[in-house]
Amino acid sequence: MANHTWFITGINRGLGRSLAETLLKQGNRVAGTARKPAELDTLQVEYGDRLWVAALDLTDSAAIQRVVDKAFADFGRIDVVVNNAGYSLAGAVEECTEEMIRHQFDTNLIGSILVVRAALPHLRAQGGGRILQVSSGAGQLAFPGLSLYNASKWGIEGFIESTALDVAPFGIEATIFEPGAIRTEFGGSGVLPPAMEAYQGTPATMMRQAVESLRDAGEGASQAIGDPAKMAQVMIDSLDQSPAPKRVVMGSDVYDWLQAAYKERAASLEAQKETAYSTDF
Repeated sequence: MANHTWFITGINRGLGRSLAETLLKQGNRVAGTARKPAELDTLQVEYGDRLWVAALDLTDSAAIQRVVDKAFADFGRIDVVVNNAGYSLAGAVEECTEEMIRHQFDTNLIGSILVVRAALPHLRAQGGGRILQVSSGAGQLAFPGLSLYNASKWGIEGFIESTALDVAPFGIEATIFEPGAIRTEFGGSGVLPPAMEAYQGTPATMMRQAVESLRDAGEGASQAIGDPAKMAQVMIDSLDQSPAPKRVVMGSDVYDWLQAAYKERAASLEAQKETAYSTDF
């Protein structure tokens, strides 16, 4: 596969780090962002001019526009734009403050939307490109204790799928990636609001307990089945598919969950056919 130039948010750790490292080892160029770019110093020393780094917090809309514009200006052309940065807010909605709720959406949903919005004029001008959106199995499934994370991921999937229809005439394609649990520090890095007594012992506490367990065990304690290096390669290989796939599931766990959920939804929909048709004029 030919080398390309990539723009990736959140390359300091997790799947974003694996993706950036794999691409650089294969000879590609990467424009990467991180809230703490100093964590990328070793990569910069190793890969020099092929790694372009900028500080970026996805809640800063002006910075998103500035960083995306500069990345395109400095590299001349960017073939692939990857929305990867994000985090999980684990807790029942009553437990979360309004500030927490807004920050979750500003980062996972609004921030990703603004990255795409900033990149589109450049992609149109150069005659095309790919947008890769890292979502989650939680972008199609609901989990107790993750209502706000679920909402941010369901929202970004709808945005990407619709926007792909808008920009197809310009040679721009988009793919949503839905990983399951990944063996990185992501699981233990979720934000936890103060617990409410009313929710103790309910399903909403399961996710909180999982995050707390990983956090207490320390970095590297995750035994999740998902291999971030293999997932990164699947994302890279997706460029060879034309037309671009709409969605790519990554992980046997999320595959099994989604298969069960889709079967249930299909059966529920079929059972409602008579009622649905009865509401027509």
